Amino acid sequence: MSAVVGALVAAVVAAGCSAGGPAEPSSVSASLSAQAGASGAGATAPGTVPRPAHVVVVVEENHSHDQVLGSPDAPYLTALAAEGASFSASYAVAHPSQPNYLALFSGSTQGLTGDSCPHRYSGATLASELLAAHLDFAGYAESMPVPGFTGCTSGDYARKHAPWANYPELPGTVSRTWAQWPSDYGQLPTVSFVVPNLQHDMHDGSVREGDDWLRSNLDGYLAWARSHDSLLVVTWDEDEGTSTNRIPTVVVGAGVRPGTYGELVDHYRVLRTLEDMYALPALGESAQRAPIDDIWAR
Repeated sequence: MSAVVGALVAAVVAAGCSAGGPAEPSSVSASLSAQAGASGAGATAPGTVPRPAHVVVVVEENHSHDQVLGSPDAPYLTALAAEGASFSASYAVAHPSQPNYLALFSGSTQGLTGDSCPHRYSGATLASELLAAHLDFAGYAESMPVPGFTGCTSGDYARKHAPWANYPELPGTVSRTWAQWPSDYGQLPTVSFVVPNLQHDMHDGSVREGDDWLRSNLDGYLAWARSHDSLLVVTWDEDEGTSTNRIPTVVVGAGVRPGTYGELVDHYRVLRTLEDMYALPALGESAQRAPIDDIWAR
């Protein structure tokens, strides 16, 4: 971690964590916004980021960067971090879980400060913008009983981790079960979100269980992605509840320049990068972020 980032972490680590609401260190938000302003992020030049054929975003749960990457319980994720771009200063934007999923999907926490269910929202999202651009999106939720399910829970499935379920204006086809994950990866949507169930996302289960699930269920896609102009992004909703809220984020696949990157990243910046990949308007707070443009092999 750079000295600048280290100082930012040190400045907030003693602040204490509220029961709910914003929990991205204010110094991180301010630095990211300033960076976006300096780069002219509102008018990013075409080609600054690639346009992959497919991107799969996996969201894990409730662990900090140092609890996962380098842990003997996470050999697969540690190997992915070594192969791809790993961000040592990546931050979630809120506590508890649900606002972070909304931030990554819509550019806003929608004012939500808890994990209550159900909620109904309207307005633009990553999914609606992709569809408007004649591209496609799907969310694949493990243990969701049927496609388009709107219940709050079912076994180890939790709707709070499936933000698309809160937008009734989206077509039902975007909400898919894990059983609908294709064996022919060329049939995947342009952008997919994958949410493992509570046992496999490290929320209720262990880091080892989550790591094993990723290897068993996503390694085939990643092997394909390397030679098919596609990407895998693995990030976390939040850390274990601290005021620092520093999480792992890894990008791996075609055209990624391996390395550990010390620049500041948060959910809004990840969203902004996805938006710029497909020339989509920047949603909400993502407009105050610059896309990640330095990890690509050119």
